[in-house]
Amino acid sequence: MADGPEILRYAAFAAAPDGGNPAGVVLDATRLDDAAMQRIATEVGYSETAFVVGRDIDGGSPRYRVRFWSPAAEVPFCGHATVATAVALAERDGPGDISFDTQGGVVALRSAEAPGGGTSVSFTSVEPRVRSMDEETRARLLSLLGLFEDDLDPRFPVQESFAGNWHPIVVIADREIFHQFRFSPADVAALMREQTWLGTVTVLNALNPSEFEARNLFPVGRITEDPATGSAAASTGAYLREHGYSDRTIRIHQGRHVGRPSELVVSIPAVGGIEVSGSATRIA
Repeated sequence: MADGPEILRYAAFAAAPDGGNPAGVVLDATRLDDAAMQRIATEVGYSETAFVVGRDIDGGSPRYRVRFWSPAAEVPFCGHATVATAVALAERDGPGDISFDTQGGVVALRSAEAPGGGTSVSFTSVEPRVRSMDEETRARLLSLLGLFEDDLDPRFPVQESFAGNWHPIVVIADREIFHQFRFSPADVAALMREQTWLGTVTVLNALNPSEFEARNLFPVGRITEDPATGSAAASTGAYLREHGYSDRTIRIHQGRHVGRPSELVVSIPAVGGIEVSGSATRIA
């Protein structure tokens, strides 16, 4: 790739120096076609790489056209790569308000200098939606995860939530089962493709009323389990709002099972998009 575009690498949402979810970022992808973007994403090998394919001015603020590719396919939206791209743009152009025009919708972002150094980013998702899951799909998903009805948290039904990508959400009551459940990546990926779940399968465990631990399964993107998933965090916020969580902020801990501890801060307003906050650090 010596003659190709510059590829930046960032770790987003890190809760420890070796944590967070790595993302590739290409700030000048205007001349790249789909095949080239897919090839770069595959070579980078992270769960997603973001490509900035255009820039406009919207009401005085920059508006960028951004596309996201996993090593296997294009995805409509990726939260951690969004944060990484916003940090890269802030480092180049200075912090401020911008927006990303993605295939999942328009995402508003704000970057600022963090008190301890670096850049913090908050993005507000597109208008979210939550829908029920048909019983056959629900039964197949639970079976593939090796889960039974008694394993589920009775406060939270299995549903699908959208805040840029559709994510099935499963909340497990027992922490030991949450930590130990196993699945076949190939079988889960087949179900995800069939249901057009282009993000992750989001599995949660409630630690307390304001903290959850998440495992986000992403075999459809050739990643067994994602360390930090901003789109799933936004979808989780939308899902929780449907179940009484409103006008509050929660923290989602993720990545422990893959050795990359991460933390995502999710603000859930009474209406509108869900806000997800974090930072990203350049990977040398």
